[in-house]
Amino acid sequence: MRVLVAGAGISGLAVARGLVADGHEVVVLEGADGLRLGGGAITLWCNGTAILGDLGVDLAGTGQRLSTLSLRTARGRRITEVDLESLTARFGSAPRVIPRGSLIKLLAAGLPDGSVRFGARVRDLETDRDGARVRTATGAEYEADLLVGADGVRSRVRALALGDGPAATTGLAIWQGLTPAPFDPGPTTTLMIGRQADAGFMSAGDGLMQWFFELPWSPADPPARKPVEMLRRRFAGWGAPVARVLDSLSDGDVELFPHTRHRVPRRWGAGRCVLLGDAAHAMPPVGAHGTNQALEDVAALTACLRAAPAPDAVMDTVVDTVVDAYSARRRRRAARASAVAANTLAASGPRALMQSEPVMRLMAAVPPRLAAPGFAGLLRALSDRI
Repeated sequence: MRVLVAGAGISGLAVARGLVADGHEVVVLEGADGLRLGGGAITLWCNGTAILGDLGVDLAGTGQRLSTLSLRTARGRRITEVDLESLTARFGSAPRVIPRGSLIKLLAAGLPDGSVRFGARVRDLETDRDGARVRTATGAEYEADLLVGADGVRSRVRALALGDGPAATTGLAIWQGLTPAPFDPGPTTTLMIGRQADAGFMSAGDGLMQWFFELPWSPADPPARKPVEMLRRRFAGWGAPVARVLDSLSDGDVELFPHTRHRVPRRWGAGRCVLLGDAAHAMPPVGAHGTNQALEDVAALTACLRAAPAPDAVMDTVVDTVVDAYSARRRRRAARASAVAANTLAASGPRALMQSEPVMRLMAAVPPRLAAPGFAGLLRALSDRI
């Protein structure tokens, strides 16, 4: 099958890699002039690393393998710790923090030369019984049997195929960055939870630290001219090592990413077009499920294509069968992951009362031995792979 993939992010490159391995002819259309290597680091849970292993991506020596997830109150008191090594033993794959750019390079390296066409931003598309045709902003035209929209939260493909807009903002935003580590967090990823904010930090390997600060935010808010000063003011009084992290930063280190959330559609495509990743189900970064769910999409879509009718069947029937099977397989888990990401933490409203210091300290009475099985159950509920 001839396949066009819109977007050379993690999900687009990953699905291209899987499709090429299965013998499909794949061209990836990327609007930027080169691979987009920024964006900090990402957390891959056991399902994400397992799927990348299935795609032949060797993560050894890249980023930081995780052994512990530590939850703390805003004042730094321990709530609980999740033994991630027990999950590694159970599922056969280890969670890891990896700079996004490093993963992009690993994925792209597994594609044939010329697979990615840069400066090819999708402007228009048409789908009918003869195939999918894409016209880029520069006027170039491409044709294939199937178009995969992996072009993110502002997906042009989704807008053209389903007729709806980009993901909506949720009222929260994350200020984050990937910088030289002011101390070594080791194999522990830490989340500190306050009533009106939260913060986290973890090693990304090679002396780098991924950190984030999450606060209420509105598109109407004026941009902070001095974001580090603003964060120091908003997180004053938080426990160690928040001040130490903030003291190591300059304004140029900080990137603002508003939380967004998409309506997860019942059918993930139309005509000869199918969606995956943020184009299908953009969700807040809470819990780090977005990239892992995108990789679940990749695994499901490639599996559904393998199970499709024989190549000599009517192509419309083949594509309809694939889109129906893929949508049915993914929509419930993706919607569940989106709900978890949107509702686990709150930075305003009545739910935020549950994140006050006294209540969070009461939660610390839960036996730590229950934390790992609980987290394993959550991952299994969101995954087809583990």
